[in-house]
Amino acid sequence: MNILAHAYLSDRQPGLVIGNFIGDFIKGNPKNPRHNLTSGEVTGVRLHRAIDTFTDAHPDVAAVRDLLHPRCHKYAGAAVDIFFDHFLAVDFLPLTGETLSGFVPDFYHVLTVHAARLPPAAGRMAEYMIRQDWLTNYQFAEGIDRSLKGVSRRTAYPSGLDTAIIDFTAYYDQIARHFSLFWPALVEHCQQTRTLLLSE
Repeated sequence: MNILAHAYLSDRQPGLVIGNFIGDFIKGNPKNPRHNLTSGEVTGVRLHRAIDTFTDAHPDVAAVRDLLHPRCHKYAGAAVDIFFDHFLAVDFLPLTGETLSGFVPDFYHVLTVHAARLPPAAGRMAEYMIRQDWLTNYQFAEGIDRSLKGVSRRTAYPSGLDTAIIDFTAYYDQIARHFSLFWPALVEHCQQTRTLLLSE
């Protein structure tokens, strides 16, 4: 899943929020002293990885990857992440019980207050994200297209992401249906995982 889902699934706990946000920037054991993470941040990194593992293995995610594979090939998973954040953003209130306009500024505030805890690359991404308000703009096709093209500029090989908005439009209803089946399963998995990780 992409940034919005990871943020929401951190349950508004600052350590989890930070650790989950920087999860892709932490290599190896998050408890290693070289990372200088708090216990809450370590748990957040582990939660991030649990979310990614569950997502990658889920059949509804695999079905959307298959739809996108002819264009995006090995980068289809990156497109799925962004597309699913769109459907979360559009239906944020019924899916979470919170408004997107209330949640997003609170998330940005946590990142801003704890900016010193972010690795440099994560800090730069947070600055861009907040300045351009990525998460609010995930509601709109233009915001999705901008995110896809941004990721495309950072891939090592041609990704097809720069034109993936075509598939987003063509398969919109199918992708929405797969997301609607996947999201409750992910939420349940995260509730169980957070409880397990926080009890260690």
